[in-house]
Amino acid sequence: MELYDSRTAISDFLFRKSRAERVDLAFVFCSPAISSIHPAISLYRSGLTRRILISGAGIAIGGSLEWRLYRDHALAAGVPESALLLEKAASNTAENAALGSALIAAELGWQAVRTVAVCAKPFHMRRAIMTLRRHVPGDVRLIAQPPDDPGDLSADTWWQTEKGRARIFTELGKISEYALKGDLGDF
Repeated sequence: MELYDSRTAISDFLFRKSRAERVDLAFVFCSPAISSIHPAISLYRSGLTRRILISGAGIAIGGSLEWRLYRDHALAAGVPESALLLEKAASNTAENAALGSALIAAELGWQAVRTVAVCAKPFHMRRAIMTLRRHVPGDVRLIAQPPDDPGDLSADTWWQTEKGRARIFTELGKISEYALKGDLGDF
């Protein structure tokens, strides 16, 4: 019973998801796999957002830059280039949040952005939101919008493989690292 309770506590802590709602911007934290852009595209197609910020300069599966792969995927899905903001330099979550927030301030102004959908891998949602919270005005609402992709780790099954367990415990360690460096805001 204790192991089950530990898994549940870890899942409840890391894996966050809010109901889809109208937002001023969808903020996409890139990763090597494309699924994090899917909630932003869904929000756009549903008329729940008019702007998508794509942040990440890492290398995606296939060798493309993350931001470029995500941009191309959004364009192919019918999102116009005019709806996209591209942050092309971030190499980690702290940089995604800092550089993305600076881009929002410069291009849109925080007075025009009161609600943000945070689009990141399901297991990464806690750190993405807490890191972004450190860089956005305190009255901006952040809502969790992870993808629902069978290729992503799930709150219900992450512990079933060695790879899944390793990825989750690495994520918990990164939250600790970020907290010690002062890179996190409140959740």
